Amino acid sequence: MLSGLVIVDKPQGWTSHDVVGRMRRLAGTRKVGHAGTLDPMATGVLVVGINKATRLLTYIVGTSKTYEATIRLGATTITDDAEGEVTATCATDAVTDEAVEAGIAKLRGPISQVPSSVSAIKVNGERAYARVRSGEEVKLAARPVTIHSFDVLDIRHDVMDDGVGYVDVDVTVRCSSGTYIRALARDLGSDLGVGGHLTALRRSAVGPYTLDRARTLEALAENLEILDIADAARALMPVRELTAAEARELSFGRRIPASPDGTHTSEDPAAAFAPDGTLVALLADAGKYAKPVLVFPPDPEVKPAVAPQESAQ
Repeated sequence: MLSGLVIVDKPQGWTSHDVVGRMRRLAGTRKVGHAGTLDPMATGVLVVGINKATRLLTYIVGTSKTYEATIRLGATTITDDAEGEVTATCATDAVTDEAVEAGIAKLRGPISQVPSSVSAIKVNGERAYARVRSGEEVKLAARPVTIHSFDVLDIRHDVMDDGVGYVDVDVTVRCSSGTYIRALARDLGSDLGVGGHLTALRRSAVGPYTLDRARTLEALAENLEILDIADAARALMPVRELTAAEARELSFGRRIPASPDGTHTSEDPAAAFAPDGTLVALLADAGKYAKPVLVFPPDPEVKPAVAPQESAQ
């Protein structure tokens, strides 16, 4: 049974659900999930878990993300990105590079962010974007996020589109889980008084999983490259090497002595490995003991077929 992570380079125009559907067909299993939605407009790293590796996705979702993006200043859209209807435009003649840099500086570090009204956040059981599409005005509550870095790569003035001049800003953003990059574009434009939205977005990293490991769906159809579940866990979380006796106890769901530093929690567990390198469990320390948060039972052995005996002549 295939178990592991697939690092997909999501194509533009596909939903994350579309990618999961394609991976189910390629892997020949229904047990497939992803670790964090990408909008259809966006491309880049989408981490997909197959079979037992879907149990790791919870811990991947909360990792930091890195994006390459282009922000267009001078126009506001209903979706805060290029896929939505333009609701207002504004001249950008007075927007200087210094003003852009100053506006971005305000968005670094811990901030309170109002998600885009067309996000997938549920409002009274219904997705916010569905309410907006039905004509309802949706106002979402602000939530705390952290912008670890927000760097300007290039600023281009007088970018013409349909006879209107805009300012395009290419940026790299590393942020906490739950951050909306299009909301950063909206808020930067609002702070500068000209409006803003996102015109391009590419995710280059989800935690330790980066674009250099990502493969297109076309490449995966030819060669389904899977990151083994043990290698995936080693890259993702702290590691504890077990003795054979400890591995045996954990395989039955029993607790063992706590790790030397005793710092692993159920939200930030250690990946525990048997002497042969097999991932046995995820461990959380609790006083003198470490208890399994998740146990990964070994795959069942496949017995070789017995060749039929030749009949006597």
